[in-house]
Amino acid sequence: MPYYEKSEDWLHQSALLLQARPQTTRVTTSYSLRPAIRPSKAEKLAAKEARRAKEKKETSSSSSSSKKTTEGEEPPKDAAAAAAAAKPPRGHLVLKTFDPHSGVCLKYKTSKAAEVGRLIQMLGQLGRRMAALPVDEAKESADVVMADAAAAAAAAAEEGAAAAAVSGTATPVAGASTPAPAAGGGGQGKKKKKGKR
Repeated sequence: MPYYEKSEDWLHQSALLLQARPQTTRVTTSYSLRPAIRPSKAEKLAAKEARRAKEKKETSSSSSSSKKTTEGEEPPKDAAAAAAAAKPPRGHLVLKTFDPHSGVCLKYKTSKAAEVGRLIQMLGQLGRRMAALPVDEAKESADVVMADAAAAAAAAAEEGAAAAAVSGTATPVAGASTPAPAAGGGGQGKKKKKGKR
């Protein structure tokens, strides 16, 4: 089964599969750390040949009596090992949703840290579906319908006016516009522009 390119596609299809067959469908995850750069076959062969040549040279020089020993010298490292040591290992998260009765297998693979965290949080919602627990659709839906800001401000202003009529004092309401002060004084005019120094 090929991997999905987008996590949203995998998540949507997995939710549908779990909704259809919550008793048999299972979601599994696997996380693996691998070196950032793997040496190619040519680099491996070259390193192997270099080791063989070095071993052959050491065995021939150990048999001769004029061998000088030097302490503190380290054997040279090959370029592939140095490159792998310079970069940290890279982790891969593989998510799989499988239903044995229908044979459907949904897979997604990522190595992005931010996406891994988000997907792990979303597995909780998929787990609720697997356990046949009620799912809060408002939290699950990415398309949350927001009320119009102007309508919300007008409703808040009406509530504030009703409260002022009952108590006799006006209370400020968040989001409601405040009246602008009268022009002509109070130091709230235009600001002066600073010149170049």
